[in-house]
Amino acid sequence: MNSRNGYGIQLFHKAEFLTKIENKMKKNIFCLALMVLSVFAGCNSAKVELSGKVTYTDGTPLTVGEVCFETDTYMARGSLKADGTYTVGSFSEKDGLPKGTYRVYISGADKLVAESDGMQLPQSLIDEKYRQSTTSGLMVNVPTIDGKYNIKVEPNPHK
Repeated sequence: MNSRNGYGIQLFHKAEFLTKIENKMKKNIFCLALMVLSVFAGCNSAKVELSGKVTYTDGTPLTVGEVCFETDTYMARGSLKADGTYTVGSFSEKDGLPKGTYRVYISGADKLVAESDGMQLPQSLIDEKYRQSTTSGLMVNVPTIDGKYNIKVEPNPHK
């Protein structure tokens, strides 16, 4: 090729550019693979089964909602059944959660209430403090001695 007309230089720069891009892509793929492996390794190792029951202070079960467990980097939840029981899951319904200390709160514990205009609005069944991990006052160290974490909640005082 005639390098005087610039084609040889363009091809050289193009080949060099493609090599650099290829190397960057290899590095990015390698980093991505490491991240995925570390996430799966961390999430699948040492999971502990945890279940329990949520009741009002009078012993009546809370039958709707989810019990949520969170740390700064992890979250798991268990759906409440008709008898107030739940089993915690991270990626599937009953796969447990890693060992650690968790802040606990309850979400979705609502019923629909008809307003005078016919609209139905959700009304919390529990005291609002249980709806956020920062105000619920609920914490658990996993694993527990018996694999259970029972919770007593106060009803919504405004209903």
